[in-house]
Amino acid sequence: MSTTALGAALDGLAAAASAAGVHVPAARAEGERLAAAVAESSPGAPADWLAATGRPTSGSLQPFFDAAVSARRWRNAPTDLLNTLIADGSPQAAAYCEALAAVVDAAATLGDPSISAIAAAEGTKAVHRSAAAGRDKAPTPLPTTPTDSAAPTTAQGAPAEEPEPEPEKTLEQLLEELDKLTGLGRVKDEIHRQTELLRIERLRGEAGLTSPTLTRHLVFVGNPGTGKTTVGRLVAGIYRALGLLDKGHLVEVDRSELVAGYLGQTAEKTTAVVQRALGGVLFIDEAYALAEDQYGREAVDTLVKDMEDHRDDLVVIVAGYPGPMARFVGTNPGLESRFSRTITFEDYSAEELQKIFATMTRAADFEPETATLERFDRLVADQTRGEGFGNGRWARNVLDAAIARHAWRLRDVERPTLDQLRTLVPEDLEDVVDIGTDSEATA
Repeated sequence: MSTTALGAALDGLAAAASAAGVHVPAARAEGERLAAAVAESSPGAPADWLAATGRPTSGSLQPFFDAAVSARRWRNAPTDLLNTLIADGSPQAAAYCEALAAVVDAAATLGDPSISAIAAAEGTKAVHRSAAAGRDKAPTPLPTTPTDSAAPTTAQGAPAEEPEPEPEKTLEQLLEELDKLTGLGRVKDEIHRQTELLRIERLRGEAGLTSPTLTRHLVFVGNPGTGKTTVGRLVAGIYRALGLLDKGHLVEVDRSELVAGYLGQTAEKTTAVVQRALGGVLFIDEAYALAEDQYGREAVDTLVKDMEDHRDDLVVIVAGYPGPMARFVGTNPGLESRFSRTITFEDYSAEELQKIFATMTRAADFEPETATLERFDRLVADQTRGEGFGNGRWARNVLDAAIARHAWRLRDVERPTLDQLRTLVPEDLEDVVDIGTDSEATA
């Protein structure tokens, strides 16, 4: 039944694409990829997806995992073709959006979906409908990754121009970027020491000297929002600049992207993620979740084997809270031997949080008054700073709430001045003391 529903939904999407002047094969490929991303965490979904999309069900499940990986961003943002229709002001954007919603509904029935998977599908539909209705500005389409199963296209189906690759940064530039990050003094010292250790090891090898094989894999521990992913991305670039990695990219995943619903599928899924990360860094957030059950343990066993098979072109960073991470590394002898260096990310001080808030504010083209920053300091003082405090994420949430209050404050001003549009005043930060820390933000 679920496979039939998805097939019908994809046919409906193709019809909506045709009416909108969108390249039909590109739209169908987009729908298939979105469906895979929505169904990714549901046991049994890969085989159902293969059947619904007309692929052989007796072969590899790899096409499902590749499609899911390429479309994960669409779970929280409009698809590329919908985004283009919205940007072009197409009157068919709403109909195309509803066709995508039907695909999401059908995808949520694949396999044996959990309540959380169904709820997540509802969130995906809400994001797309909100964008199509103009309640949210559609974000600029992200460049597709090398693993995408379809090249980026315009609404008419013509290949989009590939963006110029950014020039690779030198070791000195990357270390300077690290040093400019707010706070993180101990982290910076550890990364500098690790960099010198690996640089000298490489030079000794080039000189024909015997060197111990040093582990390049790292454990990052600390509360959310303390910059672990940001530093992980810099580490990837630093290792590339040292000649230890070919690409220096970072692939960030969590348990859901490594573990499948059945034993046997997890190994294939984990290896597919490792393949994407070769030449760079695989960053596993909340890695201790892999120690919860036999499926997670299968992922760990596969990861340890892949780390050995690709010891010259893969670096793994595992991250999470200190206590659980220590127990996680101790669950497998292969992990203990490979993760011998732990770097602790401490919570930001009140002064550092204010600096982060001010930087985020100005990056969003707002300007906080001095009294606004003083109000922010009082909010920080009122926060409980225990395990789970959001740090930079909390500061981002405060800013998001302040921007919303700023807009409401100007609701009766028909033509605000430039100063009014940019200035955040203390009252914009009122009533945000209890803002949570669970939403996504980069720190």
